[in-house]
Amino acid sequence: METNVVLVGFSGAGKSTLGKLTAPLLGLRFVDLDSYIEQKLQYKVPQLFSQFGELVFRKSEYDALQELLEDEGQLIAVGGGAPCYAQAMKLIVENSFSVYVKLSEEALVERLANSKKPRPLTKDLTHDDLETYVRETLKKRAPYYEQAHLIISAEDITPEDLAQAILAELPQ
Repeated sequence: METNVVLVGFSGAGKSTLGKLTAPLLGLRFVDLDSYIEQKLQYKVPQLFSQFGELVFRKSEYDALQELLEDEGQLIAVGGGAPCYAQAMKLIVENSFSVYVKLSEEALVERLANSKKPRPLTKDLTHDDLETYVRETLKKRAPYYEQAHLIISAEDITPEDLAQAILAELPQ
């Protein structure tokens, strides 16, 4: 495949898991944007958030995304907030085949509440606060996510079946 595929969606939607499964099926190199940033800047994402704040992180995220999209042959999983900063979603749509990995609010709350990987924006929230955060944040982010070329529900489907569904929808 001579283009890039970018997975967008809320934190906890399974973009990284799905990307790792799907990239080899497409003959693409998998890149997790957060890992790429950590390697490039020599800071873990939670450190970037705590030491420099969300705005500096989002700028770093945008710059890294722009850099990655200059090459082809990658499947890139971006963080949940990445498409909502500056013109990031426009950049994604114009330079890749974008896929919104969509889950319900309830499923996202469940996954985030039970996540082994602490997320900077949700790690200290009570369950009620997490529900409120997901509902309010998803409402703000959905218009960005919904600009993707493909919207695919990750509800009640295995990552393997989801990867096959994405393969079936990709333009030839």
